[in-house]
Amino acid sequence: MSSKPDFVIDAEQLYPGHGAPAERDRSVLIRDGRIEAVADVGAFSGETRHEIAILAPGFIDIQINGAGDRQFNDTPDADSLAIMAKAAARGGVAHIMPTFITAMGKAYQTAMTAVEEATAKTAPGVLGLHLEGPFLSPEKPGIHPLEAVRPIDESDMALLEAKACYPRIITLAPEETTPDKIDRLVKAGWRVFVGHSAVSYDQLRDLKGHGLAGATHLFNAMPPLMGREPGPIGAVTDGTLPFAGLIADGMHVHPANLRMVFEHVGPDRIALVTDAMLTLGGTVTEFDIGEKRVYLRDGRLCDETGRLGGAHLFMDKAVRNMIRFADAPVEAALAMAGSTPAMALGIGDELGRIAPGYRASLTLLDNALSVSATISDGTFLFKANDKHTAKEK
Repeated sequence: MSSKPDFVIDAEQLYPGHGAPAERDRSVLIRDGRIEAVADVGAFSGETRHEIAILAPGFIDIQINGAGDRQFNDTPDADSLAIMAKAAARGGVAHIMPTFITAMGKAYQTAMTAVEEATAKTAPGVLGLHLEGPFLSPEKPGIHPLEAVRPIDESDMALLEAKACYPRIITLAPEETTPDKIDRLVKAGWRVFVGHSAVSYDQLRDLKGHGLAGATHLFNAMPPLMGREPGPIGAVTDGTLPFAGLIADGMHVHPANLRMVFEHVGPDRIALVTDAMLTLGGTVTEFDIGEKRVYLRDGRLCDETGRLGGAHLFMDKAVRNMIRFADAPVEAALAMAGSTPAMALGIGDELGRIAPGYRASLTLLDNALSVSATISDGTFLFKANDKHTAKEK
C-alpha cells in the first residue's frame, strides 16, 4: 500500500535532464515517491493534478552550510537539517548535502551523527553529508578558522572509514595527506574533492588514479590558473579532476570566468552550489565563524576585511545567473543544478533525470525560471503560494 499520495504534474515544458532539450505538454505520474510514467498531457486521469510552466529534475546542493537561521556547525542536529532543507527548497533544492566546515578536533563527528539520524528518519530533502575540512592547507584557509586546520591522522581515518548508507563528500587538501589515505577514503565511499588547497597541477596529475572526484568551489581558496602552473583550475579544465562545484553569484567568481568554465569544462562536469549560510531564507544578518564576524551587506557575506564568508544565494538564482552571465542554454543551466550534482555524487541512476523508476525529486518553475514548488521524493518541501513563503529575489 502506498505511503505517499499519488499525483500528476502537467508541464508546458519538461526538461528531462542532462542537458536534453525541453519536451512540450508532458505529464509525470508519481506514485509512492517515484516517477512511474511520463507521457503526453491527458494520458493520466483520476489523480490529483498540478499544472506548471516548467518542470526539471530536482536541484541538488552539494555544498550548503546553513539556511533558515540555522548554521550546521552551530547546531549540528537533525532538526536543524530539516529546517535547512525547507529553506533551501525555496530556491528549488530538492536535496541538500549539509556542509560542516572546519572546527576544532573531531567536532565533525557531531555532523556525521546528525546526518545519520536525519537519513534514518528519511527526513525530506536531507541527502547526505559534506565535510569541508579540517584537513585543509594552512596556506588556503579562507574564512575557515586557521587554528583548527590540521592533517588527517589515523584516529580520523578510523571514524571516516566507518560504513554509511548515504552519499558523502569530503573536501581536503591532497598535498597535506597521502595517496594511501585518499585511496582508503574513496574505498570507504567518500567522494574526495580538492579544496582550500595549494596543490600543484603535477601533484594532481600524479593522483589521477586515486579516485579524486572533483574540486570544491572552483576558483576560490585555490591557486589561480597561471602560464606555467595550471593548478586545480587547469586540472578541472582538462578532466584530471572530473567534477567541480561552482558558486555562480557573480561575486565569488567573475562573470567572465563563469562563461569561460561553462565553455571549456561544460555543464556535464560543473555542479552549481550555493555555499549558503544561515542567512539564506532567514532573518539573521550577521554571525560568527570561529573568531570572525560575518555580515550580510547588499547580498554579500563578508568579514570586516571584505573576505567572503560563504554566499547568500538561492539555487534558482544561480541557474538564472549562468544563463545571464555565461549564455548557458536553459537546459544546460538546469542540468548544472540537478543532473550534474547527481553524477558528481555517483547517484545518477536514481536522481537528476525525469524518467520512470527515478526518485520523484522535482523542481517546478514559472516562465521566468523562479521556483513555484519543490518536491523531494514525492513530498512537497515548498510551494510558492503557501502562507509565509514569500521568496527573496
